[in-house]
Amino acid sequence: MIVLGLDTATADTCVGLYSDTEGLELELARHHRPAPGERPGHAQQLLSLAAAVLHEASLTWTAIDRIAVGVGPGTFTGLRIGVASARALAQASGTQLAGVSTLQALANGAVGDDAPVLACIDARRGEVFVGAWAGGTCLLQTRAVAPADLPALVAGLGGDQLLTVGDGAVRYRDAFGDTANIPADEDRRHHVHGLAVCRLARFAPVADRDALMPDYVRAPDAVRRPRSSATA
Repeated sequence: MIVLGLDTATADTCVGLYSDTEGLELELARHHRPAPGERPGHAQQLLSLAAAVLHEASLTWTAIDRIAVGVGPGTFTGLRIGVASARALAQASGTQLAGVSTLQALANGAVGDDAPVLACIDARRGEVFVGAWAGGTCLLQTRAVAPADLPALVAGLGGDQLLTVGDGAVRYRDAFGDTANIPADEDRRHHVHGLAVCRLARFAPVADRDALMPDYVRAPDAVRRPRSSATA
C-alpha cells in the first residue's frame, strides 16, 4: 500500500509518503516549521510538500492507494486546511481517504516500541489537548484539560518515567513539575511526523470523503452570535 500522510493541526505542516509494496519500499517525509513569530504556512506549503515527496519517489498522484490526514485536535484554521485539502485530493484522484488522530500520530512518532507516551498539544485559552497511547492501545482518551490537571494525569499513567511530548508539554513544562519525562524543547519528538500519520492510516478505516470532519474536541474560539430581533 502506498500512503500519503498530511497533518496541519499544529503550527507545523507535515507530509509523509510510505510504501510497503513489493519493489517499492520507501519512507519519505517533508515538513515546514515556522520560525518564532512566523505564522503557520499550511496553505502555502502543504501541496508543494506533497508534490515534493511524490517527485522524490518518482510517483504520480494516481499511484497513491490512500491519502491520510490528521483530523486533530489542533488549531481550527490548520485543521480546516488539512482536511479540506485531503478531501479534495481524494476526490480528484479517486484515492481512498482515512483520518487519524493528530495526538496519536504525535505519540507514535515519539517512540519506536510499545512504551507509553503522553501526547500534549497547546490548545490555547489556557488549556492543552492530551491523549496517551502504548503502541496501539489507548491509555487516555483525547480531551482538553487545564495545565493544573496535568500532574494528576501523569501520575495515573506511570509517573515521572512517562514520556511526554508536544508543544503543550514544552509550553507548560513548569506545570508538570517533576511528574513527567519531557525531552528538551528542541527535541524532534515534540513535532508531529508525516510518516507516523501514514503508519496509523494503514490500519484506519476508510472514511467517506464527504463525512470526514476535523475533531475539534471543544467549541471553536469564535462562535457566531445569534441575530437579535432588532436586526432580523
